[in-house]
Amino acid sequence: MLKYFLLIASLCGGASAAIYAQDSLSAPLKWDLQTCLDYAKKNNITIKNLRWDARSSEQDLLQSRAAKLPNLTGTLSQSVVNSNNANPVVGGFQTQAKASGNYGLSSNWTIFNGGYLNNDVKQKGILLESSNLSVQQAENDITLQITQAYLNILLQKENIVYLKELVNTSQSQLALGKQRFDAGSLARKDYLQLEATLANDQYNLTTAMNAHRTDLITLKQILQLPSSVSFDIVQPDTLVTNEAVVALPEAENAAANTRPEVKIGELGVQSAQVGLEKSRAGALPTVSLGAGLSSGYSDNNDLKYFSQINNNFYQRLGVTVSVPIFANRVNKSNVERSKIQIEQAKLSLQGTKTTLDQAVEQAYIAVLNAQAQLTSAESQWKINQESYKITNEQLRLGALNTIDLLTQKNLYVQALQAYVQAKYNNILNKKIYEFYTGVPVTL
Repeated sequence: MLKYFLLIASLCGGASAAIYAQDSLSAPLKWDLQTCLDYAKKNNITIKNLRWDARSSEQDLLQSRAAKLPNLTGTLSQSVVNSNNANPVVGGFQTQAKASGNYGLSSNWTIFNGGYLNNDVKQKGILLESSNLSVQQAENDITLQITQAYLNILLQKENIVYLKELVNTSQSQLALGKQRFDAGSLARKDYLQLEATLANDQYNLTTAMNAHRTDLITLKQILQLPSSVSFDIVQPDTLVTNEAVVALPEAENAAANTRPEVKIGELGVQSAQVGLEKSRAGALPTVSLGAGLSSGYSDNNDLKYFSQINNNFYQRLGVTVSVPIFANRVNKSNVERSKIQIEQAKLSLQGTKTTLDQAVEQAYIAVLNAQAQLTSAESQWKINQESYKITNEQLRLGALNTIDLLTQKNLYVQALQAYVQAKYNNILNKKIYEFYTGVPVTL
């Protein structure tokens, strides 16, 4: 009864957990960057498949270890033979059935095979480590994708804030222009230009809001969330944009020591070298120990069952030495192919390191360019912002026409958009550059 109770309790608990997980996704979600990263690493289909590959590699390792142990096989056979036999007493033939049985245990243990089994265990361990690193590499890729999508959403959120301010300013300007137009101090053409400016600002705001929704969908798709889920992100209180940049040689050295793709390449060389030792083992003798126990009975014998089993009990113990003399160049070709695989693995590692160095250098240049662009864009934005404030005040006092206002406003909007774009571009490039050096992505 206790077992049945525990079974029912576990089923109910599993069902409750499944219902809770479903409800948590159906409820509105608002995640920060770390939550997005944790969810993707746990639930991304590609990463989960790579984890299963690692589990499969783990089974390969366990199997290779078990191959060093002796095996044990049991056999049991029962048979009935029905035949027609001549009857010497009464003549003719009679049908007779005979039953028999055979039972046995056999075992074989490879004692020496040129180190093949030991090297196979070593190689399977290397492949398991490489599989785990492949999971880490996929997590790194998804981290950069999510970070870029997350920052794009933050950029659009900031654009929306500024564009709403512009709409509010244009509405105030239009209201002031309406007063002056009604008073006869503003031409209808200038008043229509103010209306067109407001409509243009509202259009830009709508465009930014649409871009924001599109970027949210992009992030949801990267996270592989259902389309029915209502999703938004948490906006950080502050974003640091003026951190010091790590020197390029230091970043390249850190990347070479921490990035999983480099370690995967190094393990590939090690695996190929162990594969060469396995190939060489094919030309060496193999020594194995074999043993067996067997017995049987037949009803064609006058002895009783257990007496026959005892009399027919058979024990075997032997040593087998297998020496390869001529294998049609199979072993030599395997050795040469293994040497080729070592050279290919070395070239692959060299290419990985070169690609990584180039990526780190490009990220470094991108950070420097982004910082310079941010400095220039911020200076330009502040100057145009002050000029736009002065222009608005002149318009309020009636000392400026609408043409000068629109010209100055366009300059301010362009400078503002350039500054916001440069700020988030600088943050993204800085995070990518730091990520190459092993620094986790945080906002």
